Amino acid sequence: MIKKSIFIALLSVTILFQGCGNQDKNEEANSMLSSNEFILTSTNNTQYVVKKEAEGFVVENTKGKVIIFDIFATWCPPCQASAKHLTSLQKKFKNDLVVLGITIEDNIANSKLEEFKEKYDADYTILNSDRNRPLVNAIANALKLGERFPIPLMAMYKDGKLITHYVGEVQEEFVESDIKRALGK
Repeated sequence: MIKKSIFIALLSVTILFQGCGNQDKNEEANSMLSSNEFILTSTNNTQYVVKKEAEGFVVENTKGKVIIFDIFATWCPPCQASAKHLTSLQKKFKNDLVVLGITIEDNIANSKLEEFKEKYDADYTILNSDRNRPLVNAIANALKLGERFPIPLMAMYKDGKLITHYVGEVQEEFVESDIKRALGK
């Protein structure tokens, strides 16, 4: 009986302290709202605002364009091989496509990413920000891939709607076909 009373008392105290936090309601609400917006910085210090919407992700000022989020790492051979294909697609669909490379490497220097761009002909925007990881996780969760997934991972959206996604290396022709389909060409 005493053990039961002690257990109930400890449980009550635990529940009481679980409800007490040092974050007020406004801060909590703001953090929940901001979890749907990601402000990312490219290697040339341009900022991109990505917002999570009901069906997917949108990048500010890209209405009508196809967006490819290329989630990669500089040390990944398939990611290195994909870079020249993404550059080719960016050139072919210059006015209709935005390729955003999002590195999963934390605390990587912009100079190392610039070296990657030069070495692997990655002539598109590469984002290097402390918000990369939260965006990568949000995209992976939206695609129901879980916390651990292979790279490269490419997710293609148009006006916030998922067109398709690719896990691992993919042929340029397949991606091009999906871009054309998304653009109605």
